[in-house]
Amino acid sequence: MAAPAAPDAAALQAALAGLFAPWVQALGLRVEDAGPGSALLRLPLTPALVREGGVLCGQAMMAAADTAMVLALMRHFGQFRPCTTVQLSTSFLRPLAGQDALVDARVLRAGKSLAFGEIELRGAQNGKSVCRASTTYALL
Repeated sequence: MAAPAAPDAAALQAALAGLFAPWVQALGLRVEDAGPGSALLRLPLTPALVREGGVLCGQAMMAAADTAMVLALMRHFGQFRPCTTVQLSTSFLRPLAGQDALVDARVLRAGKSLAFGEIELRGAQNGKSVCRASTTYALL
């Protein structure tokens, strides 16, 4: 039996509306691209997501990273698999202001019960890395 075809960017965008909590949907994430075991999302810089000085808040970056990795796992497996975050380690490298963030998630390894990934957030205009995260998921 052939593995299911990996969902394209449009299917991943639809998954954002169907699989995630309303507060995650409120981030306004948009799927820009999808590759083998990867997903590239845009996190718009909106007034609701900034702190003093117009800087994108870390909580929004962490939520976007976690969400992007679930979509990258969908690409890897060809469909949604229930999973839960076991570990999310985040390093904030510099503030992001005045531009959207691109959220680039890549599956490093996915086994029968665990999956591992890395996510980089960078400025959509200047390409500078602002945040890096590593994740571990339990596959249910």
